[in-house]
Amino acid sequence: MIALGILLVLVLLLVVFGLLFRLQILTSIFSGSLTREIGMSNRVNAILMIIFMVVGGGAFAWSFIDNYDKMNPPIASIHGYAVENMFWTTMIILGVAFALTHLMLFIFSYRYQHKEGRRAFFFSHNNKIEIIWTLIPAIVMASLVFAGWKEWTKITGPAPKDSIVLEIMGKQFNWLVRYPGRDQKLGVVNYRLIDATNEFGFDLNDNNAMDDFTVNEIHVPKGHPVLLKIRSRDVLHGVYMPNFRVQMYAVPGMPTKFWFTPTKTTDEMRAQLGNPKFNYELACSQVCGRGHFAMKATIVVDEPDDYVAWFAQQKSFAEQNPDVLASFKQKSDKLVKDKAADAAAVLTQTTKASL
Repeated sequence: MIALGILLVLVLLLVVFGLLFRLQILTSIFSGSLTREIGMSNRVNAILMIIFMVVGGGAFAWSFIDNYDKMNPPIASIHGYAVENMFWTTMIILGVAFALTHLMLFIFSYRYQHKEGRRAFFFSHNNKIEIIWTLIPAIVMASLVFAGWKEWTKITGPAPKDSIVLEIMGKQFNWLVRYPGRDQKLGVVNYRLIDATNEFGFDLNDNNAMDDFTVNEIHVPKGHPVLLKIRSRDVLHGVYMPNFRVQMYAVPGMPTKFWFTPTKTTDEMRAQLGNPKFNYELACSQVCGRGHFAMKATIVVDEPDDYVAWFAQQKSFAEQNPDVLASFKQKSDKLVKDKAADAAAVLTQTTKASL
C-alpha cells in the first residue's frame, strides 16, 4: 500500500509539472518572449553541433590510430594480402561517404539554423540528383561485390592437388583436429560411433582410417597449400585464424572448406613482432554457448623439413587406442561368422529343397 501511495504521488507531481510547463508556454506566447527563447535555443544547438563534430571526430580518429595494430594483426598467408586490400578499399569508400554526409549534416545544422525572416526553399523532386545518387552507389557496390566474389571463389574452390589436408571439427567447447596418415586419405567417420574415447567417430573398419591421427596443436608447413575440411558436431561455430585471414563457418550437417598458404613460420613471426611468446591462433568467431570464450587452439607454422619430422612422429588413433581397435575387430569377426552361418543355412535349405 505504501509503494502504491508513493507511485500515485509521483504521477500527480508529473501531471502538475506538465500543466505548469504548458502554462509557462502560453504565458510566453502572449508576452512575445517565446520567439526569443526559440532563437536562443537554436543558436545553442547549432554551436553544440559543431562542437560535437570536432570532439567526436577527434575521439574517433584517436581511437582508430591507437587501436590500428590490434585491429590488423600481421598477415601470414598469400591470399591475406588480397583480402586486406579488398577490406581497406571498402573501408575507404564507405569512410569517405560517411565523412562527407556527416560533415554536411553538422555544418548545415549550423549554417541553416533558425533565423527570423528566413524561409527554407522546398522542392519535391529532382530527376538528375535521383539518377546520380542511385547510379554511383550501384556501380561502386557492384564492383566491390564482384571483387569479393572473385577472391572468395579462389579460397573456397578446389585446392591444389598437393595440399596438406586436415579436418577441423568444432564442438562445445573445443576444436578436434584430424590428419590423414601416410596414405594422405582421411578415413570414414560415423557420428553413431562417437563416445568419450572416439570423439571423432572413427570407423576403423575403413582401411583409410587406420593411420589417421588426432592432435591438440595444429601444425602446417610454410609455403605449402593447406586445405581445411570443416564441420561441427553440435551447434554453429566459426573457424577464425586472424593472421591467415581465414574465416569460415562450421555448420552442423553441412561440411565446409577453406584453403590457404602460410608464408611465415611461427619463429619468423615472433622475430618480426619481437614477442617470443607469440602463437598463431584458431578461435571460434561465433557465440556458441557459455564456454565460447575458451574455444581456442594453437597453430604452429613449421619449416617444411620440421613439419615432415613432426608428421613422422605422430601415432595413429588406432595405435593409441588398441581397445577401440580390438572392439572393431571383434565386431568385424562376429559379422563375418554371422554371414558365414547365414550362407551355410541358405545352402542347407537349398540342398534339402533340391532333394
